[in-house]
Amino acid sequence: MQPLYDVYANVEDRDLGSVAGEVRHVLDGFQSKLPKGSFFETRGQVETMRSSFVGLGIGLVFAVILVYFVMVVNFQSWLDPFIILMALPGALSGILLMLFVTQTTINVPSLMGAIMSIGVATANSILLVNFANDLRETGADSITAALEAGYTRLRPVIMTALAMILGMLPMALGMGEGGEQNAPLGRAVIGGLLLATVATLFFVPVVYSVLRRDPPSYLEHEAEVEAYDH
Repeated sequence: MQPLYDVYANVEDRDLGSVAGEVRHVLDGFQSKLPKGSFFETRGQVETMRSSFVGLGIGLVFAVILVYFVMVVNFQSWLDPFIILMALPGALSGILLMLFVTQTTINVPSLMGAIMSIGVATANSILLVNFANDLRETGADSITAALEAGYTRLRPVIMTALAMILGMLPMALGMGEGGEQNAPLGRAVIGGLLLATVATLFFVPVVYSVLRRDPPSYLEHEAEVEAYDH
């Protein structure tokens, strides 16, 4: 039964998020002047946008956490999944850099593209770390294993990333009717994969060589047995 005043507005030639931020700033300036019991409330597409951002943001965080724990089970290690996830800062940096260069806003399609690029970056990093672990089981030290893994897995990692980048290129260019709607998704995927591939091939091996200095446990056991025999 409260009195209600509706003020309708639309957005033209600008993104909804920046307009909503300016409207919120104006309303905050009038907040102290409102009579007791009165309040402002923003509804419509702004409310839907905020709920979508919160949902996708939480989904992105939970996706990374879930992937980490799944890898912990598969690798039977807490350290290897951590090394694998070192490719993700590169992916996130590439996404933000590409969106900045192309003057694209952070929206629902770009967040979906971020989730896609994180998945591909994680898969490439798993490929490299798994191969390095196989080399260490043959007696190679961590530095040799990291270098050999980066060299041997160079072609598969680049092929996987390049296939995804070329596939997303038409979408990123926004060609065709309504193409601009899905362009942020393609741009986020391309930017994320470009830097994530560099991080996978150069940064992940460095982290691996630093954190995996100790030989595998069964090699330590064999060394102890050999020393005992002598």
